[in-house]
Amino acid sequence: MGSQTRQRLTEALESLAVTTSSATAADLPDHVARVIDEPAVGAPLPFAPGALEATAVDTDPTPDSLASARTGVTPARFAIAEYGTLAIPSTSAGEEPVSLYPPKHVAVVAESDVYDDLGGAFDRLAGEFADGTDSVVFATGVSATADMGELVEGVHGPREVHVVVVTDR
Repeated sequence: MGSQTRQRLTEALESLAVTTSSATAADLPDHVARVIDEPAVGAPLPFAPGALEATAVDTDPTPDSLASARTGVTPARFAIAEYGTLAIPSTSAGEEPVSLYPPKHVAVVAESDVYDDLGGAFDRLAGEFADGTDSVVFATGVSATADMGELVEGVHGPREVHVVVVTDR
């Protein structure tokens, strides 16, 4: 990812009222500790193994701890800078419910996994689907719906989203 792609991602996320920050993998535990609201639950970060275990994030949440969490921390498989969209894995590790139930979602994405546009993201998805990984949730901004008329945020997911870009991954 070049600096223009990263700037494009930041601008797209900010236009969606999503806050952003960056950290190195070594600084990630302290960084995550600063951006979460406790209690927090999370799913392991495949590109920064052990990073969440050094924080107050419960990486083996129960249904009760998920229901009472104020923050959910998940990896993003990749991001699309053009739209500020995050691709959240949907696996047995529980990323999907952890990203949806708590009122605050902290998504962590490796800088090398940020694509400038849909073309790069679709190429990646084609490869992953061919390899049998065929479930992903696309999230763009905070949860919002206007199903009943007026726009309401946080009905089907988080009211607040923060994205951490890991700069050396």
